[in-house]
Amino acid sequence: MPPILPASFPPILIAAHGQPSDPAPASAELARLAAEVASLLPGQIVTSATLAESEALAQAIARLGPGGLLFPMFMAGGWFTRTHLPARLTAAGAQGWQVLEPLGCLATLHDLAVQVIAQTRTSHPGPVVLAAHGSFKSSVPSDIAQHLAEKIRAALGCEVIAAFIDQTPQLADLPPLGKDSVCLPYFAASGGHVTTDIPAALAQAGFKGTLLPALGLRPEIPGLIAQALRSPSPVCTQECRYKRG
Repeated sequence: MPPILPASFPPILIAAHGQPSDPAPASAELARLAAEVASLLPGQIVTSATLAESEALAQAIARLGPGGLLFPMFMAGGWFTRTHLPARLTAAGAQGWQVLEPLGCLATLHDLAVQVIAQTRTSHPGPVVLAAHGSFKSSVPSDIAQHLAEKIRAALGCEVIAAFIDQTPQLADLPPLGKDSVCLPYFAASGGHVTTDIPAALAQAGFKGTLLPALGLRPEIPGLIAQALRSPSPVCTQECRYKRG
């Protein structure tokens, strides 16, 4: 397939991990997001690919041609965004492409999280659980979650607990929390972690509060991405700027 004709701005590829066990729904969800972002950037080429579909990224690069921008739908500037995605671009023969700062590192996303929690405080004045993926291999995913927890705590004066699926403190080990508590999943999409793992872990912990939709599913997300693409910033090449000492 020949490359798409160039636009006045570099072509944009929104990339996400996807769902290896069932790639199609996550791919369709990401394609809808890309279409919404494109609607906010008139005349701009915006498409998508998940890593769970083995050839999707390479095929997208072949269509888009050289000199594009890859926006990662990831929640931290960790291994996937700083190492794996650049390697996948190289393997796909991409020329002049740049990996941008991922969704989870955007200050505007953190501001949105504060707004989301602020809207719940009247009906749910209790503790806030920030549910994140975490990693047993790197501190970066937990560092950024802890940063956001501190930001919410400072802005709203409430108790905020960051807990994880893939490292300690784990969601399943939370103390029992009552009906006045809320849990905000710090995830980019509605994959198995959001639909299955988080509810199961909260149930195991005896959580009685309200589980909110994942932050990455908020209707404001396409606008935040479009805003980031108008003034693109490259991903940190050495270490994530939210990494703690």
